[in-house]
Amino acid sequence: MALPPPPEPTRPEHHAEFLRLYVEVQDSLRIYLASLLFGREETLEASQEVALALWKKFQPGMDSLSFRRWAFGVARMQVLAFRRDKARDRLTFSDDLTLLLGEAVEEHAPQLEAERGALERCLRKLPERQIQILNGFYLSKLKIEALAVQIGLSVAAIYKSLHRTRLQLMDCTRSVLALEELP
Repeated sequence: MALPPPPEPTRPEHHAEFLRLYVEVQDSLRIYLASLLFGREETLEASQEVALALWKKFQPGMDSLSFRRWAFGVARMQVLAFRRDKARDRLTFSDDLTLLLGEAVEEHAPQLEAERGALERCLRKLPERQIQILNGFYLSKLKIEALAVQIGLSVAAIYKSLHRTRLQLMDCTRSVLALEELP
């Protein structure tokens, strides 16, 4: 049996074209995948698989909209394949529900990206103490009691701080988004 011919060498301009198009949709794809999968690790793994599949099948000459549609189609298929592999897990959605959720997220991806960007800007404005509390609770997933001991505040103070910070971030995010919509 004869070996298949080697693939045509990719040209540097193809790399640049792919990267330009991929970077435009990367955040939207990550949001899409995170909305359909159950954890950060699964999302990262699926993101890598999608990026690899896109690169392997990339055909130069696509415009931004065509690439976006194609990338979301590849991501959709990756999620379905990933879910089939994880079908033994108790918490899984049906394929129909997964596709329905994916369509909704894809449709709202630009708004979700804008909201995430606004939230990131607002987080940078917070004082260090509030960042410590948020990181302890959300990133380190500490229980309130353990966080209170670590920070040196009462449990009630931690609850109040989290509540105030959430409200502050919500107001700030709304303000940033409203300013961005002005001409």
